Amino acid sequence: MTQGSEPGPVPRVIAFHLPQFHRIPENDAWWGEGFTEWTNVRKARPLYASHRQPSVPLAGNYYDMTNPATRDWQAKLARQYGVHGFCYYHYWFNGKRLLERPCDEILASGQPDFPFCFSWANESWTRAWDGAQRNVLMQQDYGDELAWKRHFQHLLPYFRDPRYLTHRGKPMFLIYRPGDFPERNQMMMCWERWAQEAGLPGVCFIKTLTCFDAVAEGSPYSAAVSFEPWLTVRRHTSFSHRAACLLARGILRTGRFLGVERKFVYSYDRVWRDLLARRHGPDDFPGAFVGWDNTPRRGWDSMIVDGGTPEKFGVYFRQLLRGAVRDGAPYVFVNAWNEWAEGAYLEPDERYGYAYLENLKEAIEKELGDG
Repeated sequence: MTQGSEPGPVPRVIAFHLPQFHRIPENDAWWGEGFTEWTNVRKARPLYASHRQPSVPLAGNYYDMTNPATRDWQAKLARQYGVHGFCYYHYWFNGKRLLERPCDEILASGQPDFPFCFSWANESWTRAWDGAQRNVLMQQDYGDELAWKRHFQHLLPYFRDPRYLTHRGKPMFLIYRPGDFPERNQMMMCWERWAQEAGLPGVCFIKTLTCFDAVAEGSPYSAAVSFEPWLTVRRHTSFSHRAACLLARGILRTGRFLGVERKFVYSYDRVWRDLLARRHGPDDFPGAFVGWDNTPRRGWDSMIVDGGTPEKFGVYFRQLLRGAVRDGAPYVFVNAWNEWAEGAYLEPDERYGYAYLENLKEAIEKELGDG
């Protein structure tokens, strides 16, 4: 079986993976019978003349993540084009799980034989699709020490799986909102102790760097990953640039976009340029993004990074890999493998076919060789 553990002398490419492409009773109740992530993708419409919506998977492959053949296809395709592993989003609300079936089946079956880790998407589910505390559908509740232990015990079989990715010998566990819960330090220390009692060296807690919240110094995170384009857009791109992009696209002519504080179109080239200016390190993993357009989820409240092409992505990704080697970063995280409703996907579509994957592979081969 594939070993998911320690990276070699060159950085490994990990792609974020969304498991929401299958039905669950909760989504049927909240959004209507038969809802999956594809529902949002299919209904999207362009907001301006050059806006490319909806996105259509190649050959109409609106797959179901509960089908083992889908998971095998994804792993085979990812490996073929240089992706080393997936980082699956993990949903846990004080004992309540959502979208768990694909990962449960991956664990139970041992297939696909492909490295993986988890990112805990620790935010409430709302009708706004961004975790904002309005119209809450599922509240994120962290519970007490007993609840933390139940969560750890649920994850322990995954942490022990030989496919599970590690950093410095410890299973990697990303936390999407690393400063969101007040007792995080206590929970992490408990998990570290329980992991050692279970025969593991501990848990590598990784903070996800986004626009949402800061993490106080002294928090016991072992590493960090840049979640792009959110980190760069919100922290490194000026308001004047955002306004200039809107004007350049002619979007301010529409009354709906006069509320500039929330409706943004950004330059793909500018975001990547700012992203590439940052340095990383052995415990600070760089992030890449394929594209970004969450119109399928947010409509007129969407954020769009405009101007991307597969060729541009390949050029920028090669530069990012070069920087990762220079800085000694063992992993590079790509957003994303299949975030179709946010315009961040490597999977083939009707517009570009396999071009994003081909440019990814070319960048890896040119910059890293055979690894």
